[in-house]
Amino acid sequence: MARVLITGMSGAGKSTVLGELAARGYRTIDTDYGGWTDGDGGPWDTDRMAALLAEETTVVVSRTSENQGRFYDRFEHVVLLSAPVDVLIERVRARSNNPYGHTSEQQREIIAHVAAVEPALRRGATLELDGRLPPGELAGMIARLAGPPRPRGGVSSPSRGG
Repeated sequence: MARVLITGMSGAGKSTVLGELAARGYRTIDTDYGGWTDGDGGPWDTDRMAALLAEETTVVVSRTSENQGRFYDRFEHVVLLSAPVDVLIERVRARSNNPYGHTSEQQREIIAHVAAVEPALRRGATLELDGRLPPGELAGMIARLAGPPRPRGGVSSPSRGG
C-alpha cells in the first residue's frame, strides 16, 4: 500500500495513466478537478490534501502544483512522467478532454515550464518514467509501486474529485 503522486508537464500523460489505474480499481484523484486547488490552476488546497494523505494508505494523486513539494514526505513515491517538448505540444494540441494547451500562448508557457519547472520536479521525483510508453505499461509500473488497490465497498472511487 502506498500513496503515489504522478506529476509532470501538460501533455505528459498524467490523466490518461490515472484513468488506466482507476479502471484497475485504484482510488485516483486528478486534482485539476473537484476543488483541490485554491483557484483556477493555483496551488493545492493544503488542508484538503493533508486530510486526504492522512486518511488514505493507497491512493494515486495527479497534478503539477506549485506547492506539491510540501507534501512529498507524505507520498511513498513521486513519479515524474516526462516526454520531449514536441510530444507534449502535439498531445495538448490534439486532446479534447482539456482545453489547456490549444493556444500558442499556452504552448509557449508549456515550453517555458519544461525548461524552468521540470528540473525541479526531476529533483523531487523518486522515479521518472517516459510518458511516451503505452498508458497500460505506465499504469502497470505505477500499480507495482502502489501495491494492490484497497477494496472500497466493491467499487473504486472515480478519478475526478475523490
